[in-house]
Order: sequence, then C-alpha cells, then structure tokens
Amino acid sequence: MTLKFGTDGVRGVALTELTTEYAAALGRAAAQVLGGGRWLIGRDTRESGPALEAAVVAGLAAGGAQPVSVGVLPTPALAWLAAQHDCPAAMITASHNPWHDNGVKIFGAGGVKLVDEVERAIEGAIDLHQPCPPVEPLVLDERDRYVLHLVDRHGSLRGLRVVLDCANGAMSQVAPAVFTALGADAVVIHAQPDGRNINDHCGATHTESLAVAVVEHGATLGLAFDGDGDRVIAVDHLGRTVDGDRLIALAALQLREEGALHHDTVVVTVMSNLGFHKAMAAAGVHVVTTGVGDRYVLEALDQGGFSIGGEQSGHIIYRDVATTGDGLLAGLRLAEYVHGHHRTLADLAGEVMTGYPQVLVNVKVADRHPRAADELAAEIAEAEQALGGDGRILIRASGTEPLIRVMVEAATDHLARAVADGLAAVVHTRFG
Repeated sequence: MTLKFGTDGVRGVALTELTTEYAAALGRAAAQVLGGGRWLIGRDTRESGPALEAAVVAGLAAGGAQPVSVGVLPTPALAWLAAQHDCPAAMITASHNPWHDNGVKIFGAGGVKLVDEVERAIEGAIDLHQPCPPVEPLVLDERDRYVLHLVDRHGSLRGLRVVLDCANGAMSQVAPAVFTALGADAVVIHAQPDGRNINDHCGATHTESLAVAVVEHGATLGLAFDGDGDRVIAVDHLGRTVDGDRLIALAALQLREEGALHHDTVVVTVMSNLGFHKAMAAAGVHVVTTGVGDRYVLEALDQGGFSIGGEQSGHIIYRDVATTGDGLLAGLRLAEYVHGHHRTLADLAGEVMTGYPQVLVNVKVADRHPRAADELAAEIAEAEQALGGDGRILIRASGTEPLIRVMVEAATDHLARAVADGLAAVVHTRFG
C-alpha cells in the first residue's frame, strides 16, 4: 500500500505498512521538495524508532540534505529546535497510537507544519526504486537546551505537588526535569519506556492511573502527556479529567489577565464542545473555528495574529512561544495559573464552562470516505431536528485511521447517545 499524509503526518503499522524503504523514499522526497542543508531528526521511544530514523536519515542524505540526529525528544522540542536553527525537521512518531504503529511528521524550515500543497508535492516525489545508501548522521544532544528554554520562561512552582504521566514516551526525562527545576514536588509515573509500553494504558488517552495517583499522593493536579509530548490532558485533585476544551478556555482567560490574548480571540477546531463556544461568548472572547488538526489551528493563528488555540484532545499552541502543540508548555502554564490563584483546578475548570454531553462513536470502515458528511446530509438534517436546536452533529473521516467519527452533542446524555448510535448504524450500513 502507498501511505499518504493524514492530519498529522504519515502513519501506519511499523515496518510492514510504514517500511524502512518507504521511510527512506519519504526522506529523499522531503529533502528534494523542501531543500537540502541541515535537517534535524528526532524520535519517540518506540521499538521501531531507530530503524525508521536510520531510513529517514539515509533518504534525507540521498536527497542532498545534511541530517542531524537529536535522538529521543518530544515533538514540540524538535519543532522549537528547528525554529532556533531555522531548518526543517523530521519526527519519527505515531503520537498517541500503540507501540506497533509509527509515523513521520515533517516540519518546514522554522519548525512549522506543512500545508496540504507541500504534502502533496512530497507524495508526488516519492520514488521507492531509488537507492538510499545508509549514512551516519551528525549527533546533537540539545535536550537540556529545550529544558532551559521552558524553565527560563516560568516562575517558581515551589509548594505545588504534581503527578506527571509521561506515557512511557518522549517526555519521560524532559517533563520531570522541568518541573523539578522549577521547585515543584513532582511525582512521576509511566516514565520507564521499553519500546513497547508507550501509551499502554497510560498517557493523555488513558488517564485512569493518573487519577488514582493524584488522589493517592494528595497532589494539586496531574498532567498526562501522549507518546510524543505534543498534547496534554489534566486531572484535578479529586481525580477528575479536565479535557482540552477547558484547558484552552483557562489558557485564554489567563492570557487575557496578562494582556496577551491578541484580539481577544481563541482558535479551536470543529470538535470543541458547544459549551466552550457559549462560555467564550459569555466571557467576551471571540472564537475562530477550523478543521481538525493542529496545523489548521496554527494556520488560523498566523493568519489572524492570534496567540492561543488548540484541540479538545489536548493539542494547545501558544503561538508567541511555539510553532506546534506543546503539552509540557501548556501543562506548565496551567500549573502556574492554579498555583498563582491559590484555587483548585476543580473549581477553575468547573467555573470556566459547562460542557454539553458529548458522544463520539468511531465506526470502522473498509476505506476512508473524506466526503462522508456530504453523502449523509439528509440523515444528518433529520437527526438535527431531533436535537430541537440545542445541540450539534459532526461526522468526519479520521485523518489517520480507516474510521468515520460520529460526534453528537445534546442537552442530555440519553439524547446524545440515541442520536449518535442511530447515525453510527447508518454509517456502518453505508460505508462499513
């Protein structure tokens, strides 16, 4: 099969779908389209990472680039370093996916994600038949530089106890180093990667063990990162999950208090809860909505000159500081906000918005159907009538998996579930 760019790079089963041959060809094509010179290459902690990194390095060199390996490092750290060096970068990661998957995220010069046209150009330049001889890259250890960058931007967290769930991923050394340097009492869990335990019942998509640890240790809050560290989900002192919508809402209000919420605007995707939109309207904050994917959030931030945006899944971009979602940066900002206000995250998150019950059903399909919503327009219109004008329906194809996602928000859980299940059955019949 021929892999394509999804909403967040190229992704597939490591070494079978995403083969070393394909990774090398992708590296060569990326260098040909984006140019030679220095390229940074990083990876997360997956077992397949070294082999795929070596393949991408070989491809980049064959395409005329000068590859520089920075080893295991979070995606936002690699993007920040690419901005510091003003060069492109490639990250070997499948983000929140299981260990047996892997992928390649490519950043343009300056650490920015690629627009669709550039991704298509790279896909068009891939040639699996061109040889890419192995090469030894220059190795550069700049983990401490990223740590100091974050430490220098934040004040003391002395007196704050925080539990850090590092997902056995790329944040396993970085996040504890930053919080400890700032004086926090950091309790660290899931920070012993073995190549196969990344995201395994831990991290931003599995916060159950974090919730238990926060309560057991009497922590002020907990932070869960995903495998490559570009997203974060929080847990309050009662063990309750605080999702990206509430984190973004709090971030926007925090920036406004600091006089740094440019144009009184926040950027989110179509997945953000209807309650978020109502809360921001009540607070006098404008909301710009984009398609799913933090690169679309970044595009809107740059086009409007805005300072904050993100996704419900926990990708949060502080545009004045970063070029991509940075779970550690967002977690630090949240910890500062809670610590500085001398209030619990439970209180702050509860006050900032009232979420509408939201049901998300993932329907496995044989092939991706990017226009599924258009083909189901009549069924969606009928379902919207059942919501009585107080709710929302979104049907979209996954950008990374053969799934169609059915999302329904309604005034009650029962109504949201009933409408979502009904639409999911239609999707399964039509596309399954």
